[in-house]
Amino acid sequence: MFSFLRRIGNKAEDQAADYLKRQGYKIIERNYNLPCGEIDIIAKKNKTLVFVEVKYRKNSEDFGGPAAAVNKAKQKKVINAALSYIKTKKPNYAGLMFDIIAVSGDKIEHIQNAFSSDKFFI
Repeated sequence: MFSFLRRIGNKAEDQAADYLKRQGYKIIERNYNLPCGEIDIIAKKNKTLVFVEVKYRKNSEDFGGPAAAVNKAKQKKVINAALSYIKTKKPNYAGLMFDIIAVSGDKIEHIQNAFSSDKFFI
């Protein structure tokens, strides 16, 4: 069961990465794992570093749609992982964004600047 779900997740992440490339983003890393959390895609567009959470639902209406699954707890994990990434890798960037890509079948919704680290005390 887990490998089946992982394959579905990988396919959605492949779709999201292809979409981002078509939009002019450069993919820097995928599935960046840390004990505090995981970042599905780290990309850069111009001088903005973008941390992307990819969510898939077979039907976009299931459980409020894919983007609804990125709750405050998930956002905090992504933000903590992003801060660890920045401390470790020391990338050159001028801006920072947290995006969500919601995949429903072949439909992709890109929510730019979906959440911010401002509301969390990290």
